[in-house]
Amino acid sequence: MQSLEPYLAEHPFLKGLEPNHLKILAGCASNVQFDVGQFILREGEEANNFYIIRHGKVAIELFAAERGAITIQTIGAGEILGWSWLIPPYQWRFDARAIEITRAIALDGKCLRTKCEQDHNLGYELLKRFAHVIALRLEATRLQLSDVYGVHP
Repeated sequence: MQSLEPYLAEHPFLKGLEPNHLKILAGCASNVQFDVGQFILREGEEANNFYIIRHGKVAIELFAAERGAITIQTIGAGEILGWSWLIPPYQWRFDARAIEITRAIALDGKCLRTKCEQDHNLGYELLKRFAHVIALRLEATRLQLSDVYGVHP
């Protein structure tokens, strides 16, 4: 079985991490695949992973009682899915559903939280990188909701 460490080292999200931090991430990583229509995460459920999308497309959705599922953003190869594993209470804030066959690297959030408690430098590095992902998701949500409700900033 080949290590995921070389792929992780080259990924833009993780580029520049210290070699020992990459080893830790690789130790918490596995390959996964999702079929078309399969939910990868569901709002309110326990968040214990994040994903680096290698191939395919994923719709990040919000459910509105009056409108049903609203796609906030569609992400694809190279993008990061899931930040709720890092911030208590560790519950997903959105749904995410594969809209194409999707292959990804899953990183075990419980494993990483433990490693971050042991190595605060790793935790700080990941938090800085995920803050950017969170900001992008919030902006996409704001834009989508302004379109849905006809309110433009």
